[in-house]
Amino acid sequence: MLDLIKKRRSIRAYTDEPVSDAAIKTMLEAAMAAPSASDRRPWEFVVVQRKDLCQKLAETHPWAQMCAGAPVVFVICGDERRSAHWVEDTSAARENLLLAATGLDLGAVWVGVYPGQQNEDHVRSALGIPQALRVLCLVPVGHPAESKPPHTKYDEHKIHYDRY
Repeated sequence: MLDLIKKRRSIRAYTDEPVSDAAIKTMLEAAMAAPSASDRRPWEFVVVQRKDLCQKLAETHPWAQMCAGAPVVFVICGDERRSAHWVEDTSAARENLLLAATGLDLGAVWVGVYPGQQNEDHVRSALGIPQALRVLCLVPVGHPAESKPPHTKYDEHKIHYDRY
């Protein structure tokens, strides 16, 4: 597992090869296996594969451009009516999805949307997401057209034992 965690890198360039339905389901299963406060599971997922919609997502903000070249973009939403911890719960789901993508030898990156109201409104409008749902992030996924070596960001200076 630690090797997989270190192998997970932000991949922003993808080949034209499609992502299989089986891989998409596997990533969603992993996402929904995430821990959730009081087991509320406030997450909802929109799986976007239409090129015109991926392009529209790429226009969310300047750092979302890689969505245009991704065969699939997961849009991770949370229902704040179901849980006050929707951000934490959907973030845990996002990380599981990213790790599953890595385990499937796919490339992925998370693109923040929340808390920018204009960004959320753009994604909500593009995909018909109900107003009651919050949009946490976009996760473009594809077969990587770039490679990065495994790494860790371990930093002794960030660790404090017993007291700060």
